[in-house]
Amino acid sequence: MAHKYVYLFEEGNGSMRELLGGKGAGLAEMTNIGLPVPPGFTITTEACTIYYQNNGKLPQEIIDETMEYLAKLEEKAGRKLGDPEHPLLVSVRSGARISMPGMMDTILNLGLNDQTVEGLARESSNPRFAYDCYRRFIQMFSDVVMHVNINLFEGELEKLKEEVGAKLDTDLTAENLQELIKRYKEIVRKNTGREFPQDVKEQLLMAINAVFESWNTPRAITYRKLNKIPDDWGTAVNVVMMAFGNMGNNSGTGVAFTRNPSTGEKVFYGEFLINAQGEDVVAGIRTPKPIAELKNEMPAVYEQLLNVAKTLENHYKDMQDIEFTVQEGKLYMLQTRSGKRTPQAAIKIAVDLCEEGIIDKETALMRVEPEQISMVMHRQIDPNSKYQVIAKGLAASPGAGMGEVVFDADEAEKLAHEEGRKVILVRPETTPDDIHGLAAAEAVLTSRGGMTSHAAVVARGMGKPAICGCESIKIDLDRELFTVGDITVKKGDIITVDGTTGNVILGEVNFVDPTFSEEFTKLLTWADEVAKIGVRANADTPVDATTARNFGAKGIGLCRTEHMFMATDRLPVVQEMILAQTHEERKAALDKLLPMQQGDFEAMLKTMEGYEVIIRLLDPPLHEFLPDEMELALKLNTLKLTNGSKEEIEETEKLLKNVRVLKEFNPMLGFRGCRLGMIYPEIYEMQIRAILNATVNLLKQGVNVIPEIMFPLVGTQEEMKRLREMAVNIGKEIMDSEGIKLEYKIGTMIEVPRAALIADQIAEYADFFSFGTNDLTQTTFGYSRDDAEHKFLFQYIEKKILKDDPFETLDADGVGQLIKIAHDKGRSVKSNLSLGICGEHGGDPRSIDFCYTAGLNYVSCSPYRVPVARLAAAQATIRHK
Repeated sequence: MAHKYVYLFEEGNGSMRELLGGKGAGLAEMTNIGLPVPPGFTITTEACTIYYQNNGKLPQEIIDETMEYLAKLEEKAGRKLGDPEHPLLVSVRSGARISMPGMMDTILNLGLNDQTVEGLARESSNPRFAYDCYRRFIQMFSDVVMHVNINLFEGELEKLKEEVGAKLDTDLTAENLQELIKRYKEIVRKNTGREFPQDVKEQLLMAINAVFESWNTPRAITYRKLNKIPDDWGTAVNVVMMAFGNMGNNSGTGVAFTRNPSTGEKVFYGEFLINAQGEDVVAGIRTPKPIAELKNEMPAVYEQLLNVAKTLENHYKDMQDIEFTVQEGKLYMLQTRSGKRTPQAAIKIAVDLCEEGIIDKETALMRVEPEQISMVMHRQIDPNSKYQVIAKGLAASPGAGMGEVVFDADEAEKLAHEEGRKVILVRPETTPDDIHGLAAAEAVLTSRGGMTSHAAVVARGMGKPAICGCESIKIDLDRELFTVGDITVKKGDIITVDGTTGNVILGEVNFVDPTFSEEFTKLLTWADEVAKIGVRANADTPVDATTARNFGAKGIGLCRTEHMFMATDRLPVVQEMILAQTHEERKAALDKLLPMQQGDFEAMLKTMEGYEVIIRLLDPPLHEFLPDEMELALKLNTLKLTNGSKEEIEETEKLLKNVRVLKEFNPMLGFRGCRLGMIYPEIYEMQIRAILNATVNLLKQGVNVIPEIMFPLVGTQEEMKRLREMAVNIGKEIMDSEGIKLEYKIGTMIEVPRAALIADQIAEYADFFSFGTNDLTQTTFGYSRDDAEHKFLFQYIEKKILKDDPFETLDADGVGQLIKIAHDKGRSVKSNLSLGICGEHGGDPRSIDFCYTAGLNYVSCSPYRVPVARLAAAQATIRHK
């Protein structure tokens, strides 16, 4: 049997997303559960792959199969494509397996030509409707398929409206529209050198090719990159009998959500337009009415829609985004898909559906993306700050963004990425071609379009603040400014967009940290119940530790002691210690530092009472605590030229000499980490003493503390052995003198490949391993992170030499294998060896998934990533059950 590339809706179902795409699978499923769907068929994603393999041509067998299914559709519809008496008109729509709203192309009213338009006019007894469909079709087909600039058609439409004194498109008469069609055809002839195609089968094949081509438009590629959608998935094509929302005041079109996609509230939510077609709502060209008003205009249809919404939500067990058309009082469903929602709404909907008994807890946890948790933690405008609201639009996507006004998506991307500036993208409406500018901007503001316009849907998906349909702002793109009454805002001026209230604010405002909903707390509590891998935090101060604990961290996975040395009151003492010429001088400086460090450790341990706290001993090279060589050389020259005092010159010369002695050619691989403790043991002895003295003091106060001493950069068994002996001897001395028993662990950070490869030898003297994946990635790849990120890493990812930035997502094939080797070797010596990671990968969901499968006990990340990591840890557990 020949391979099948085309399916009638009733031949497919919702589980066939990979083959039929999301839209095709949704139409098939709705057909099968008895909802009113116009008849149609889907050409599969496999056909798209073949189209590209065949240099942008469909093989004859797929064309033949398409024509065979067209005949089946004609039979169902009781009309024929191109029939001058009873013409069949179809829409040709894209449909990737994952929703890519507005990124690919659609053609409506296909099948119209100079003959069929007359048949449609006679049959409908509505010539105005027929000519309106034809002018829309010419405009859309010419834009999408023949690449004629759509603004030429829009310009001609506006010109004709002016000529005949029409305010709205709907004010144009049938005769006006016939004139417009003539002008549109002339635009096509002028810009393509050919007549507008009259052969309806040629129209169909050209449209199918155009939809396949739209998979690889710049906007679709950008969207895939932002959302990590594979390039080789392709799109399906859906050919559907047209349902007409523009047949008069008993017709219309709309987009609705079964729950509010901004807040998650359980209310039927959406917008509609009377006497309009679908693109009028989605493109944001006309500002639509709230769906609740449909109750007054078409009560029976509204009730039917509510029932459909309930049926779909119960069937899919998720909030649905639906598109519908009403043709002369009859409802048709054109699409259903899992609705894009704000992060706040995603959390509320998941928890509510669970509590309504529609889904279970694990499904609820899988419904929220970990990054959505991060987005909920966005700041809001301080309610106590004073500011000037200059306009108000629709609060389309919550959160607040502040930046310079720009009117062009390319410029938004350039200023944000190349110059690091914060920008607000302001447009009459956004189109899918603006996706890169939206991604780069802090927020988006449009003067047209509703809550289901492109800007609103995409901003919500990205977690970007957005205000849409702000009609009081008058945008002048040529002069790059907008006005509100007598206020003018020019390109480069600062505004603030409050996507939570819809307020447009002139200038800067103060922001406050977000508050967390009851559902947020509940979801993360469920995550902790499920997760089989712990979440700790990287924290260097008691304030960080408190933040981490408030966000649900169960311990500290990395406390970097060098950050405590950088405080202004300590740096001189640290420098005195570094520049000491004898053991005695160094010891004297360390004696001054000891009580300071002890105070630090007491505060940290107390904040994390009851949880493990890993304290890493001094790691960076000593020269990092000294003044900059160039600055010292300049200072010395200045002193000599201005006759500075002899003492000051000598002091500066001595300091410069020491800085030069300590300077390293490659500090990352030089005299740092445990090597400092091996050569200057007194430094580590002071730090160990400070940790254990702090522990004694807290235990005497009845505070339960669990310190873990970590030696960084260990690469040999002998280093680990000697450093452990150092810690054990100091611990014994303190326990003997204080008459108290101390519980503490000793371990190392695995951050060089050799340590991973000899992990069994190191484990003999370690109670835990913490993988320092930042440095382990650098030493495994041989990349200096700063140099790589500034010079070539971006291009490596762009050119697909690397799939991901290895400093953001753990390199499972290389670094990950070293972690697995260390896990296996370490646990072969000590089955209870505790293992975790503390690099930045500890907050990355894909890296957390790897850590779970690699058998680690915990991940550790920055305090603000802790909630993200908690959800990712639960999802990893569920995924790999």
